[in-house]
Amino acid sequence: MAQVLKRKKALSVNPLKASQTIGASIAFLGIDRSIPMMHGSQGCTAFAKVFFVRHFREPIPLQTTAMDQASSVLGADENVVLGLKAICEKAKPALIGLPTTGLAETQGCDIQRNVREFRQRFPEFNAVRVVPVNTPDFSGSFERGFAAAVTAMIDQLVPKSCKAGARPRQLNILASSMLTIGDIEWLKETVESFGFEPIVLPDLSASLDGHLTDRDFSPVSYGGMSVNRFDVLGESLATIVVGPSLGKAADTLRERTSVPDHRFEHIMGLEATDRLIMTLIELSGRQAPPRFARRRSQLQDAMLDTHFMLGQARAAIAADPDLLKAFGDLFENMGAEVVAAVAPSHAPVLEDIPCEYVQIGDLEDLEDAAVAGSAEIVVGNSHAVASARRLGLPLLRAGFPQYDQLGGYQRGWIGYRAGRQALFDLANTLSAHRDHGVASYQSVYSQKQAPKSKEFCHATATPNARDPIHIH
Repeated sequence: MAQVLKRKKALSVNPLKASQTIGASIAFLGIDRSIPMMHGSQGCTAFAKVFFVRHFREPIPLQTTAMDQASSVLGADENVVLGLKAICEKAKPALIGLPTTGLAETQGCDIQRNVREFRQRFPEFNAVRVVPVNTPDFSGSFERGFAAAVTAMIDQLVPKSCKAGARPRQLNILASSMLTIGDIEWLKETVESFGFEPIVLPDLSASLDGHLTDRDFSPVSYGGMSVNRFDVLGESLATIVVGPSLGKAADTLRERTSVPDHRFEHIMGLEATDRLIMTLIELSGRQAPPRFARRRSQLQDAMLDTHFMLGQARAAIAADPDLLKAFGDLFENMGAEVVAAVAPSHAPVLEDIPCEYVQIGDLEDLEDAAVAGSAEIVVGNSHAVASARRLGLPLLRAGFPQYDQLGGYQRGWIGYRAGRQALFDLANTLSAHRDHGVASYQSVYSQKQAPKSKEFCHATATPNARDPIHIH
């Protein structure tokens, strides 16, 4: 069990975390025809939009209540009400997510009351779902905000029912923020191969996967889970929950619908993927398609091929708790050692990470721990590029945001095939950084070491540097 060390510094020297507000906004973007409206200043929303655009390389629908100096002091209730009205009139969304920012939380907003006031004043927009959620960016992190938004959507949009199993070929999937677009696509295809129809909440693989559309511009998200699907979540056979951060969301869904759930800390590596496949075999009553056995044997072969490089390797990881746990287990299963682990916020799962201690902190803390532990590789998002350069270590990019390379948002990490590629990438990264050559031998009798004497070697140089050197 790892010891979790609390933050001791009064400030972040080299920040690692992304805010709760950003995490909640991405969760809302996994719903079809939705738009997040951040309750805060224009600068808060502009900052988040830069993150989204650089990470996904796509136009991102995002709005703000545009709090200014006066509303920050006197109250911004009218900003929320009129902002919701304007979006409903112009964008005609199916859902509006309303996450708060640090400014609004400090000001003392009550967004639940603001939404009730909006409903009273503008009943003509009752068909538009509005989901408020408190996500102060001065606490928590990206992962916690994402989970809070998922929990809020379930709490406010899923009706209470006693129809669990009414649709025996339907499975719910609660997808953690650690899952990439590629991960969600693989998870959906795997569930479908067992004859199930998956409902993914939130389904970013259908809205932010980078596909071209026939629309020149869309003021709302295009693709994702339909809002109407919230009404049938309670009729599914079971729920697959990926990520400890979604524990509260899973509890809320089970209490409302009585649909049983199967929870996974992650699906990275052989053992975790095996457990998912066995769960699907049990739920479906079918044997796994033959391709899974083939891909499993390929992953096993990759584990044999790469253990020479990964065995006893020393890794430094900076990530949100769910992703940190997944990589920690992956390294441990390959015989590697996590010598530095840093998370931006606390979570119970941090105590289960296979390392001596986990520091709640920033990238400066990661650098200090990496030096102390003689780390050989760094795992982190694009914020860790400068840290890895200062440490003189290679960096494997994982997590949010990734803005210095293309395609990071769609890379797969879970399952047999993606796990195989992850091992190859880790091994190749370590191998390229290590010096495997044999140092050249320098004889004590070489020309450089021998004393300069006329008998041994005499060189006469002419004044012109281009002239040859005559050796006698």
